[in-house]
Amino acid sequence: MFKELDQDNLAESVKENDVVVVQYSASWCGNCRLMKPKFKKLAGENEDIPFIMVDAEKYPESRKLANVDNLPTFATFVNGEFKNQVQTNKFESLKELVNEVTDN
Repeated sequence: MFKELDQDNLAESVKENDVVVVQYSASWCGNCRLMKPKFKKLAGENEDIPFIMVDAEKYPESRKLANVDNLPTFATFVNGEFKNQVQTNKFESLKELVNEVTDN
């Protein structure tokens, strides 16, 4: 399930779901735009897990959950806790991160 955050409330989704995968991005970030379709593709392959896009500039509280300092950053949360992150523009690195928290 893919969704884009429209308010600074990522913590709610993290608490409500066993697993959450997040892409932190910004409108000016070219690599973020390049990775978005790949992130959506993985979301389509994992319909039972929320894949959430977060504008790291607009939503600072959501950004703090994964200590984001570079974009794009992809993060996973398991059972309400931050699990892991990767800062990448490579699909294989993103897929490896997702595979850590899924059965794929």
